[in-house]
This record gives sequence, C-alpha cells and structure tokens, in this order.
Amino acid sequence: MTDLTLCSLPIGSTPHTDPAEAVRQVLAYFPDIPAWPQLPRRSFRENMYAQFSTGFPGVNVNVVEEKIFVDFTRDLTPELEQLYRAYLEQDWNFAALSEEEAAGFGPFIQAVAQLPHPPLAVKGQVTGPISWGLGVTDQRGRSILYDDTLADAVARHLAMKAAWQERELRQVCPTVILFLDEPYLASFGSAYVALGREQAVALLEEVLGAIQGIKGIHCCANTDWSLLLETSVDILSLDAYGYAEHLALYPEQVDAFLQRGGMIAWGIVPSSREVLHETTESLLDRLHNAIHRLVRKGIPLENILRASLITPSCGTGTLSPDLAERVFSLTAEVSTEMRRRYGG
Repeated sequence: MTDLTLCSLPIGSTPHTDPAEAVRQVLAYFPDIPAWPQLPRRSFRENMYAQFSTGFPGVNVNVVEEKIFVDFTRDLTPELEQLYRAYLEQDWNFAALSEEEAAGFGPFIQAVAQLPHPPLAVKGQVTGPISWGLGVTDQRGRSILYDDTLADAVARHLAMKAAWQERELRQVCPTVILFLDEPYLASFGSAYVALGREQAVALLEEVLGAIQGIKGIHCCANTDWSLLLETSVDILSLDAYGYAEHLALYPEQVDAFLQRGGMIAWGIVPSSREVLHETTESLLDRLHNAIHRLVRKGIPLENILRASLITPSCGTGTLSPDLAERVFSLTAEVSTEMRRRYGG
C-alpha cells in the first residue's frame, strides 16, 4: 500500500450546491487524498441511496416526493438478466454515474487532471450493500435486502458502481481508494436488522472483490467491529470522536488487521456543531486518548501510528458551508500536527 501515514482525507458528502466550489475546497484542504464530493443538497438524486440506484431492476426514484423504492408489480426478470450479463461481462459502463446523480464527479476528475502532480491517492465512495439494501424498500416498505434474489443483485449492482468509479479515477491518479459507506451497520445484531453475520460478510466481500485498489469501509456509529476486521478491507474508517472506546474492545482483531497491513481512519473531527467547541489541540488530545486505548491493550504505538489516517467523523452534507469548512480545516490541521510530531 502507498505510504499514506497520517494523511487526511474527506468522507464524501459536502453541503455545497455548486460542484466547482465543492471540488475547490476538497482539493484545498485535502491535497494528498482528495475525494470527489457528493452534493445531497443539490438534488435528491445525490441522496446516498438514490445516487447509486440507476440500473437496478425495478427501481423508482421520485425526486418530487424524495422517495426511492423497487417496483415489484412488474416482472423484474429481464432487468435482472441485464444486470447479471453486465456483471459477468465486466461491462462497467452499465453502472456509470450520470452528471445528474453525481455533479461533482466530472469536475473533480478534470481538476485533478490539471494538477501539476497527481495526489498520493484519490478517493471515491459508494453506499455499501447492507445499507443500500436496507435503505431501499419495496412499495410496502420492506427492505429489498430481505429478498434473497435481490440481495445478491444489490451486491453485484454496487460492485459494478465501485468498479466503474475506480476505473475512471485511475485515469487521473494511479492510486485509488474506494470506501463503502455503511451507516446501517450501527444496527447490525439488533432486532431491527434480521441479517446474519455470514450473509453480511458475503455481501461486503462481493463489493470489495470488485475493487482492485485500496478498499475501505466507513461506519459513522458503533458496530461489531470484529465483523469488518475479518473482511478483506484495507482501511477501517470510524467515528473516533464518538466511538473510539468501542474499537478498543477488539484488540486481538485490530492487532491482526494492522499486522496484515490494514489502516485505521480516525474520524476524530466531529461532523456536527460540536466542532465549534473544538480546537486542534483538543482534538489531538482526544486522538491520543483513542490511540492509547489500543496501546494499553498491548498494540505497539508505532504500529498504530504508521497505520493511521485522519478524517472527519462523517460526511458534512448536513452542515452549513461555513461549518463544513471548519471541519475540513481542523482535519487538515490535526493531520499536519501529527505528521510534524511523528514524522509521517
């Protein structure tokens, strides 16, 4: 893996409606590892579920009512066959993102291509199969992930979305990071999510397997971290501002993950109004506390530091532009100071 030690990177969504301004800020604050910006305030089509829906059998996106569902009243067989054919033939164009769905993607590609030197890496993101499959329902409100046929289709559909993104991003930077965003994993193991561990891992691996570069999973709340650590993921991204102590409950799994070359993206800068009460120093103290929870469990400090990245706790799409910029600025400052202290 490229040496990305203690670099900063964004999670994905920003509050901007102007793609050019969103790209400008991402490149300004995250020059080492920028990410194409998702703009959910610009259009419902950029909602994290609607954004990756095109091409899925029976999908219906109602922009006016801001609803997305799969229409089971029609025969989905022809569309399922088309999806599986594209998957087997690796026809990634089948899963292309349009300008309507991702207004920041094209301008990001163009802006990176015009830089005098490529960044260390560029980042893309796709909604993960568990969250997408639970967040998208049929007309009755039942999550499509509970339909055995569609659950498999969900994973292959999103695998193609990830593969298409990676191919496009690699045209402007040889090192690509692709994150699966999985907010629904916060409910894994509860009565609200009837999903077994084996099925959850299989769904994640189907999408991760389509990614040739660096694979990440982001969960912005607490979850069973051991589940994610047993996948083939390269970067574990968590809300370390709010949930770092929970990761420390899995020292053996974290140690094994780091030993095989995995990295932890510490989401230490809150993507909320809490950021108004934080400074670079207060966040550095919080990050050191999070890291030393693992050190006290027997994981060498140097192993953690060389495998650490710095991020916001989540996307900033729900914030004001000014607040989002403060999140970006503090993330960059924490990264800079950590590299100054530890030589990253």
